[in-house]
Amino acid sequence: MTTFGFQIPGFRHPGTADDAMFDETLARAQAAERSGFASVWVMDHFWQLPALGGPDEPILEAYTLLGALAARTERVQLGTLVTGVTYRNPALLAKMVTTLDVISHGRAILGIGAAWYEPEHLGYGFGFPPDRERLDRLEEAVQICRALLRDERPSFDGRYYSTTDARNVPNPVQTGGVPIMIGGSGEKRTLKLVAQYADMCNVSGGPDTVRHKLGVLRSHCQAVGRDPKEIVTTRLGTLVLTPNADEAARARSFLSGLAGEQFHEQFIVGEADDVVAEVEALIAAGLDCPIFNMPLSDVDTIARAGELLSSTFA
Repeated sequence: MTTFGFQIPGFRHPGTADDAMFDETLARAQAAERSGFASVWVMDHFWQLPALGGPDEPILEAYTLLGALAARTERVQLGTLVTGVTYRNPALLAKMVTTLDVISHGRAILGIGAAWYEPEHLGYGFGFPPDRERLDRLEEAVQICRALLRDERPSFDGRYYSTTDARNVPNPVQTGGVPIMIGGSGEKRTLKLVAQYADMCNVSGGPDTVRHKLGVLRSHCQAVGRDPKEIVTTRLGTLVLTPNADEAARARSFLSGLAGEQFHEQFIVGEADDVVAEVEALIAAGLDCPIFNMPLSDVDTIARAGELLSSTFA
């Protein structure tokens, strides 16, 4: 069955003071839950991204925020899209995600990737190794997290991380442990790591790109002897649901001017029928769970989008 995720990328809500920022964010998460979205996601960044205003814009720490959302929601799964492997010791990360699973009564997902935002690393004093090392770190970290989230007591002696008879008590609530999502579309290493270790993947792109990436993933699964149907396939993009054709045209013009050639790879903009057609194309490309952020939308529009998607693709 197709499900849909809702990602919260920003925290600057017009007319909202800092002390009401969480309340506005919670309203969006609860609207997503009520309207049929199956999961709610936040970015794991400490500086806001350039496309969303840069480091002078407000952004909340991911796991503190997820814990608060867990206490005020009932059904949606909760996770980061995705945690940078460079930001936290992996055993500590497993403990944090387990705590989230306990608070949420079994709704946590561990999203993790190789990290990419170098200015943020420099600003906060995190090391930013070359691509190859970050991917090597990701492979080690996922192995440690996977063991700890499945009630094992790993002793792991890697090049970058180690544990010694590590304990993770209490255990995650979810039977079989917290699912692990690896984010990224790299064909040689990242998708291979998904095939080896992950329960979920998150790729990017339009239908043709998604179809190609998932084909690569299937090849990696075949090479390691794994059934690709075991892996939930997701893709993050931006959704702008408009009330009429004129608003759709204006939004397309504005966003295509900003995104250029990437517009059709990242954005779905239009009225309900337009949105349904484009989402159908993504599902036909092999997605189990399209995930959308809606940075230009208010709470009512988020609810309308959730109702449209959940009722059409139920």
